[in-house]
Amino acid sequence: MTLKQLPLRLHHQAFAVKDQERTRQFMEDVLGIPLVATWCEKVYRSEVGREVEYCHTFYELADGGAIAYFQYADEECWEMNRSIPAKRGDAGALHSAFKVTRGTQDEIRQRLKRAGIAFREIDHGYCYSLYLTSPDDVRMEFTVDAPDVEKINAMRRADAHRELKRWLSGDRRTNNEDRP
Repeated sequence: MTLKQLPLRLHHQAFAVKDQERTRQFMEDVLGIPLVATWCEKVYRSEVGREVEYCHTFYELADGGAIAYFQYADEECWEMNRSIPAKRGDAGALHSAFKVTRGTQDEIRQRLKRAGIAFREIDHGYCYSLYLTSPDDVRMEFTVDAPDVEKINAMRRADAHRELKRWLSGDRRTNNEDRP
């Protein structure tokens, strides 16, 4: 049976990269796709048993979706998340995210529960996400933007380049005070 309301659009497609600046140059300078947000994070990841520092950038697509990239501060997380299926880990970088309504997210959650499929949920502050893995190990995210997403997007758009430069220079302080 089909969902009552299909996902609205792709929210973002995420990949791990070794060098955010090289990626920024390619995305902006070569392709002309603008950097619109840089999130600097430090989060405990059970896969490696410690807090992990990373920089997460978003490049805007016309429909409001984005192409996103993670750069990890340590080599182990890079190796776990690089785009080589045999080496891919589950630390969050390689997945497809779809923007959905709260009702659709609730329906997906209930469907997963009924099917006995494991999932996890994270309140990022700027969006609320439900993550799952398909039977073929395709990682997916269904996300609902925060009510004040336009205000949050404007803030990140204004400081995206400065935050990326700060993080790349070694200042790994988080800039996500909205995350619970």
